[in-house]
Amino acid sequence: MLMIDIIKKLTEAYGPSGREEGIRDTIKKMIESYADEIIVDTLGNLIVRKKGPGKKIMLAAHMDEVGLIVTFIDENGFLRFSNVGGVSPHLLLGERVIFQNGAVGTIGCEKLESMKDLKFSKLYLDIGVSKEEEAREKVNIGDVAVYYRNCETLGSRILGKSLDDRIGCSVLVQTLMELNEPANDVYFVFTVQEEVGVRGARTAAYRLKPHYGLAVDVTRTGDTPESETMAVSLGKGPAIKIKDTLIISHPAVKKIMKEAAEKEGIPYQLEVLERGGTDSGAIHLSREGVPSGVMSIPCRYIHTPSEMADLEDIKNGVKLLKGILNQPLS
Repeated sequence: MLMIDIIKKLTEAYGPSGREEGIRDTIKKMIESYADEIIVDTLGNLIVRKKGPGKKIMLAAHMDEVGLIVTFIDENGFLRFSNVGGVSPHLLLGERVIFQNGAVGTIGCEKLESMKDLKFSKLYLDIGVSKEEEAREKVNIGDVAVYYRNCETLGSRILGKSLDDRIGCSVLVQTLMELNEPANDVYFVFTVQEEVGVRGARTAAYRLKPHYGLAVDVTRTGDTPESETMAVSLGKGPAIKIKDTLIISHPAVKKIMKEAAEKEGIPYQLEVLERGGTDSGAIHLSREGVPSGVMSIPCRYIHTPSEMADLEDIKNGVKLLKGILNQPLS
């Protein structure tokens, strides 16, 4: 399967935090013939082992995406909702969303004096019905919707919803497919509930007791007009994280990543993320502590319906992971 086909299939799949069954099954079908062992743990993490003689390495990419959860249905069939993960109400007007059962709707808002007054309490979801009873035939309280968008290619760029973090999942899938006899004992972990508190990674790391941990996730960029200053751009290679809100990357892990990139001739960037975190924030605090870091794929417009990444950055991310996993780690 081509990398772009993996990305398209995973990004278009449904899978908000706490409802990852569908995306997990999709990934499982892709990788089961390449795995030595597959486990689905209590929280729903998909843990895929590729056996090797060296250190136990935990790679983590989260399956979940941000979403909207139904909190109330009025007599005319309009739905009120709240966010699951980091969603801004200002991104939602006119946006199309889809529920797990295939029900589709669009988002409108009450009359506002100013857009500054726009809050979730002013928004509603219209699923094309006129009565509460009709709405309840389609959805119920607690059902979760996600952005309804296709994945598109724009030259070397990928545009779609849930690149955070289906791109990381795609990198892990492709790496597993290409990894024949790793020098280390590798656990590819597709985690749940990262967007609501890095929960799946916490329990998976506790179970596995890895020697090293590495999250694969997206990071924002500083290469758009009047963007916040940040030394990360699309098309300049995967980023080696130095620090974010949840972790200061372990010096040994940074060294391993840099040396592998330089040995393989892979372009890379150094990342300091001032706001945000990844699964590594939970992994490095597991048990007595795990030396951990992050390989980040640059991504514009994170948590919007149209996130953007560069295919060459993604492919180089696969090369970098292979370079790390194929060398014996001390």
